[in-house]
Amino acid sequence: MRRIRHVLQLHFGAHASARVIAREVGVGRSTVQDYLTRAGAAALNWPLAPELTDEVLERLLFPSPSSKPGARHYPEPDWAELVREMKRPGVNLSVLFEEYQEVHPEGYRYSRFCELYRLFERRLSPTMRQNHVAGHKAFVDYSGKKVAIADPLTGEVRMAEIFVAVLGASSLTYAEATWTQSLPDWIGAHVRMFRFFGSAPRLLVPDNLKSGVNKSSFYDPEINRSYGKLAAHYNVGVVPARPRKPKDKAAVEAGVRFAQSYILGRLRNVTFFSLAECNAAIGVALERMNGREMRRLGVSRRQLFETIERPVMQSLPDQDYEYAEWCFARVGIDYHVEIDGFFYSVPHALLREQVDTRTTTRTIEIFHRGKRVASHARRYGGPRHGTLPDHMPSSHRRYAEWSPERFARQARDIGPNTEALILAVLARRPHPEQGFRTCLGVLRLFRGIEAARAETVSSRAIEIGVLTYASVASILKHRLDRSASPQAADGTPLLHDNIRGPGYFH
Repeated sequence: MRRIRHVLQLHFGAHASARVIAREVGVGRSTVQDYLTRAGAAALNWPLAPELTDEVLERLLFPSPSSKPGARHYPEPDWAELVREMKRPGVNLSVLFEEYQEVHPEGYRYSRFCELYRLFERRLSPTMRQNHVAGHKAFVDYSGKKVAIADPLTGEVRMAEIFVAVLGASSLTYAEATWTQSLPDWIGAHVRMFRFFGSAPRLLVPDNLKSGVNKSSFYDPEINRSYGKLAAHYNVGVVPARPRKPKDKAAVEAGVRFAQSYILGRLRNVTFFSLAECNAAIGVALERMNGREMRRLGVSRRQLFETIERPVMQSLPDQDYEYAEWCFARVGIDYHVEIDGFFYSVPHALLREQVDTRTTTRTIEIFHRGKRVASHARRYGGPRHGTLPDHMPSSHRRYAEWSPERFARQARDIGPNTEALILAVLARRPHPEQGFRTCLGVLRLFRGIEAARAETVSSRAIEIGVLTYASVASILKHRLDRSASPQAADGTPLLHDNIRGPGYFH
């Protein structure tokens, strides 16, 4: 309009020719003549009236086709309905124009139809102009604002985070309060989000927080392994937004702002005394928010979701995802892996190998090269080592099975004297484990002889007080169990700690 005003000034004020005006303004002579023809048709004179603003002048010189006298007016479709239809998979402007032509064959042509659609679309919010396909994406993030929760006993105030998720096409919003942005809270919020939607989209678009993305990158982002397992459980992909590119997640940014006004704004004067109480209030606010009619489209988020998005989303698995934390670990020389201060065994052949551990509240699973090699009940107290016999070498397994009760039970099967000998051997040591090898050797000595003779040998060993493997073996070898006990001059047996007895010399 500034250039046209200059043309009119030179023509009416200076009475310059079209050629001179074209050279002065820097446009073609035909353009100058067109401007002057339009000015004559609009009956404009110089100087222009003050009320002729640029907008009014443009309407006078370049009237729209519909405003021209005798212009034809065509029926227009419901543009808001067409915007909703564009969110359906496989729908584009060509398809919508064909449907429009079937109802109004004398209506707009394709170019004008697309132009009017774009004009209406530009009046919508930025999130609507992204043309998200129904059921395709869900945007997830934490709000920068927090909600205060007071301890009912101490009055101490603790700030809770607000998790927000927004579906791309319908803008259906889910929100909840969590204590932190840590991995367990992040995973748990996603599980409850899927439960709220009742179905799953094709993709998740998170921000680059550490609970979801280990390493942000435009080309090859590294997804947290636990978060990746969650996505695999629900059969969804994860495509993080580019770092420092808020337009990639404009839907969730708008949803966060809207949720803040609906949740934090309306609940700012409410005091919460527990996380559950806060989430109950957030749930009520969400119902109001999702049920509120959107001004431009004339339907609510919930209606839009039920109409165009839920039918094309994926069904949920039968079971909710159980939170599990994945870590790398190195098997120690004792074929155990340490997790949270407790040790869990793996097959002994994996010494010094790197393994993956999957930790839940109830179980510990250990994987090697993608194959599960061990599973244990998670320990929170008691013995620090959890060892399965199958994981031990055969020599270790045999040693691990040794116990005072086991040796006493085996000796009892032979006879009471043998049991008494074994108990005496164990009782003589400061620690019972120091007598395990002696007991094992004695029982092996008795393996190939009759029980009656083993009982006699045991009785003889107890009688003369020899409680070592070598002494019992000597009694067997030299048949000392058949000889009489040494006696004193009066005929009483010589039993004294300082008398070595014949077993000492054999």
